[in-house]
Amino acid sequence: MGESYNNTIAIAMSGGVDSSTVAAMLKDEGYDLVGLTLQLWNQRRLAGHEGMPEQVQGRCCSIDDVYDARRVAETLGIPYYVVNEQERFERDVVRPFVSEYLAGRTPIPCSLCNNHLKFDQLLVRARQIGADRIATGHYARNEYDPVRNRWILKRPADLSKDQTYFLFGLTQEQLSRTLFPLGSYQKPQVREIAAQHGLALATKPDSQEICFIPGGDYKQFIDAYLEEQGELIPDTAGELVTTSGEVIGHHSGIHNFTIGQRKGLGVSSPNPLYVLQIDNAAHRVTVGSGAEATAKTVCARQLNWISIPELAGEMRVRVKIRHRHEPAWAMLRMSGADEVEARFDEPQRAVTPGQAAVFFDEDEVIGGGWIV
Repeated sequence: MGESYNNTIAIAMSGGVDSSTVAAMLKDEGYDLVGLTLQLWNQRRLAGHEGMPEQVQGRCCSIDDVYDARRVAETLGIPYYVVNEQERFERDVVRPFVSEYLAGRTPIPCSLCNNHLKFDQLLVRARQIGADRIATGHYARNEYDPVRNRWILKRPADLSKDQTYFLFGLTQEQLSRTLFPLGSYQKPQVREIAAQHGLALATKPDSQEICFIPGGDYKQFIDAYLEEQGELIPDTAGELVTTSGEVIGHHSGIHNFTIGQRKGLGVSSPNPLYVLQIDNAAHRVTVGSGAEATAKTVCARQLNWISIPELAGEMRVRVKIRHRHEPAWAMLRMSGADEVEARFDEPQRAVTPGQAAVFFDEDEVIGGGWIV
């Protein structure tokens, strides 16, 4: 993969301090830059629906962010374009998100967006404007290993900002054409660099929410979205049962629950209860104790391998099963044509269908897949 690249780089500009600092850093290094922002979701679209805010501000990909990105491009003197990908974002991210939740699973829209839209479309647009590569503000590192003849994705220096969990689906082609300039920096250093370049958003807070769900209330969003679409929420009301099958209550729909959930179960108990299993077909939600809310294994499908071409035999790895989960030691093996099983050294809490399982060897991302 000893490729040569031209001097033009497309910067994925989100309007935040990270991608803006990347643009400033690469400009200093003498690259010809073009700023690109993907317009993914109309933030005013569901305003006014029951439970949804009238105004939405301060979130990833908002109108405010587009304004901030444009202002940074003007400050740096680089061309800037907004690319409308709202139709594809709804098709590839929002609709699957809603469908997965209604089926009792818990999807990760940020990974769906990275895997199926952001990097794919940014590279397409980059080529259209004469750029061989894109650069983003993600906290990750990637490098080419000539021995393995593969591009390797690694965790960043600032582990508190590690975003490799959301990047497990990147292909070798995408990794070969992507720069992560912040991989070796701590977040305070990034803000300092932004301030040194006179960027007005050097102190702008980080966006914490999913871009199309204000307040993080999935249920309100799903209700409002289906109402807008003229669709009824499927009737998935059913029983709340214990692991022994005892019915201890009823619920109004499985999309109100996620694996590991403790609050809002609608039943009282002398000891805390957790959601253990969601049966889509029977509309049944199984609850149990904290001890019962752990699992010794996790299975994942739709696999993408990064540091290896495929898994041969068993492999000792650390597995991350959600963004804030500390990777846990496990033994990994193939359990089907496109399925792996990881057997943990210690049982892990809230192994959740729909989330990603990402496999690590030290700081390298081996690969990952979707939990089933």
